[in-house]
Amino acid sequence: MAKVVALAGGIGAGKFLRGLERAVDPDDLTVVVNTGDDITVYGLHVSPDVDSVTYWLGGVMDRERGWGRSGETFRATEELRGFDAEGSWFGLGDLDLATHLFRTQLMRGGATLTEATAVVAKRFGVGATLLPMTDDRVETRIAAVDDRGVGYEEHFQEYWVARGGRDTVKQISFAGVDDARPAPGVIEAIAAADAVVFCPSNPIVSVAPILAVPGIREAVSARRGVAAGVSPIVGGAPGRGMADKLMPAVGAEVTAAGAAAFYEELLSTWVIDEVDRPLAPRIEATGLRVVVTDTIMADDAKAEALARVALESALGT
Repeated sequence: MAKVVALAGGIGAGKFLRGLERAVDPDDLTVVVNTGDDITVYGLHVSPDVDSVTYWLGGVMDRERGWGRSGETFRATEELRGFDAEGSWFGLGDLDLATHLFRTQLMRGGATLTEATAVVAKRFGVGATLLPMTDDRVETRIAAVDDRGVGYEEHFQEYWVARGGRDTVKQISFAGVDDARPAPGVIEAIAAADAVVFCPSNPIVSVAPILAVPGIREAVSARRGVAAGVSPIVGGAPGRGMADKLMPAVGAEVTAAGAAAFYEELLSTWVIDEVDRPLAPRIEATGLRVVVTDTIMADDAKAEALARVALESALGT
C-alpha cells in the first residue's frame, strides 16, 4: 500500500487518473488540482479542472468530447445566447450547470472551495481525496497578440474558449498567486506521499499554477526522489489542448524533452511514449531516469497500464 499524490488538471489528467485509481487504493490517492482556470460565469463559481477530474473519476465524463458530462445538453446556454448574455461564450452544459449552482450555494453559505469540492466529489462517488491547489483566488492570465498586431491580456478561459486560442501568446501569469496559500491538506499530503506523480497535463496552465502557490514547489522538490511524471507531449504535439501554443511563450521546447526540462528539478523519472524513444538519451543527460512505454490512453485499461508504469517508476520498483 502506497500513499500517492497526483498533480492534475485538464483532460489528460482525467484519463490518467482513471487508470491511477485502479492501480492504488482510492483511499491512498490524493489529487491536487489546478484552480487557475476558475472563473465566475453568470455569478457562479466555475472550476473547470476540478470538475473535469471529478467527472472522470466519478465515471460521468463525456469520453469522446473529453470534458463535461456524458449525455449533456446545452439548452440553458443556448437560451442565454439568445439573450446575448454576458459570459454566454462559455458553454456550460445543463448537468454541469447544476454542479456550479450547488458549489456556489455552498460557498456563499461559508464553505471553502476545499469543502465544496469534497461535497461534490462525494456526490459522484469519488473515492480519492480531491484538493484544490488553494482556497484563494488565483487567475491564469494570458497576454497575447491578435492577427492585427493588437496586444491584449485576459483570463485564460477567455483566450482559450471565447477566442479559440488562435492568437500568439506572449506571456502567462498567475494573478493573486503570491498571496495565495496552499489548500488545507496539500502540503501534508505531499510530505507524507510515498510517490508523487505529475499527470500528463498541460505543464504551463495546468501544473505550473499549482507549483506557483507558495510552498507547493518546495514541498514537491523535497519529494523529488519519489516523483515521476508522464509527458503530455507525444511526437512533438500535445494529445489534446494547447500546450504547443503555450510552451514556446515560456521558452520551452514542444517535445517530450522540453516538457521534461520544465520539471527536471522536481522529479527523478520521466515517462515518454515509444515514438519519442530517440529523445531518451538527451533527457537522461539531464540526470533524469527515462522510462519508455505506450502513453496513449485509448481506454481505461491502457490508462491503468500507464499509471502502473509511472507509479512503479516513482516507487523505484
